[in-house]
Amino acid sequence: MKGTGPRALVVEDDRSWQQILSEILMDSGMTVDVADSLDAATVSLRAAPHRLVVVDLSLGGGDHHNQDGLQVLDAVRRHDPGCVTVMLTGFATVELAVNVLTEHGAFTCLRKETFRRSEFREVVRQALVRPPPVEGVGSSADHGVQEDRSPGEQQAGPEEQAPGRILVVEDDAGWRSILAELLTDAGHEVRLCSSYGEALGRLRREKYALAVVDLSLDRSIIPPLSPWNEDSSERGLEGYRLLASTRAGGTPTVVVSGVGTPAEIERAYQEHGIFAYLEKATFSRRTFLQSVDEALAAGRPDDELNALTGREREVLALLARGLTNKEIAQALVITTNTVKRHLKAIFAKLAVHTRSAAAAKAVSAGVSIEDTGPDSASAD
Repeated sequence: MKGTGPRALVVEDDRSWQQILSEILMDSGMTVDVADSLDAATVSLRAAPHRLVVVDLSLGGGDHHNQDGLQVLDAVRRHDPGCVTVMLTGFATVELAVNVLTEHGAFTCLRKETFRRSEFREVVRQALVRPPPVEGVGSSADHGVQEDRSPGEQQAGPEEQAPGRILVVEDDAGWRSILAELLTDAGHEVRLCSSYGEALGRLRREKYALAVVDLSLDRSIIPPLSPWNEDSSERGLEGYRLLASTRAGGTPTVVVSGVGTPAEIERAYQEHGIFAYLEKATFSRRTFLQSVDEALAAGRPDDELNALTGREREVLALLARGLTNKEIAQALVITTNTVKRHLKAIFAKLAVHTRSAAAAKAVSAGVSIEDTGPDSASAD
């Protein structure tokens, strides 16, 4: 099709979608090629380099089980590794979307049923300003997704969920969709943001029970040296600034990010007090939902802590300091068996199963040994 700008390829067997996508891409200044099958797409990829490829998952006409689009994504990586790929499908599941992003190297995964022209134009804009990847460096294909699919896996019911909203801050439309679907299916009310500014505004206007944050926000349009950090060590990591806001507002935070050096992870825990750090390359549905449940539980400790006896609060406070059962027993002049008995009661009242989860609730509530007072201990 006509155009003088970068070349795009639309791989779609539905003529209506071919026309819609081609018009948007041409309006963005691109020259557009169209293919309706895996074979036709392969021919186009070999004939000329492309800056962007938009692929439908199913290229088999009425065959809804067809997934030739995945093979197109792989063909792009073989024949045109500098090209940005976008999956647009009407048959997306959470598992498929994660697989498309982590195993097949797509830039994002969009759903036809929620397609918005403005959102697609933004994806195109981000793709065009994104520098081509260096071959062999940072490829998502180097990582395997760890997706738990146990048929007997149960999600917590609504009665086990924390009240209030969850804020998801993610600039990638595909990952926003994945996280939103998981949280909504688990019974949570979700608010979505795609940028630091939008998220900061929501945090100042509303109270959230939990925030789920990507560290790299608006990464494709961050200037080489951002004005708030001229040494470039935090280039493109506006999520860190957002973590400071969530911590200041007392909002428990789970990070789901594609950047994950040991130094960055350690900093997120130590300086910003996050509850959990999950990497996209090894994203697990079960781990994510478990982290969300535990973070929500840690964020609402007051009523549960009121159910503890004075001695149990003392044991919990010492546990939060990192003391062992033997050290707690020595500090309180009781036996280790008594400590174990108190911990069993504490775990039951706080609805936790591990020492770290109990300690997290204690830290969140600011429990200290001084709060209990010398006369608050119950008889052992």
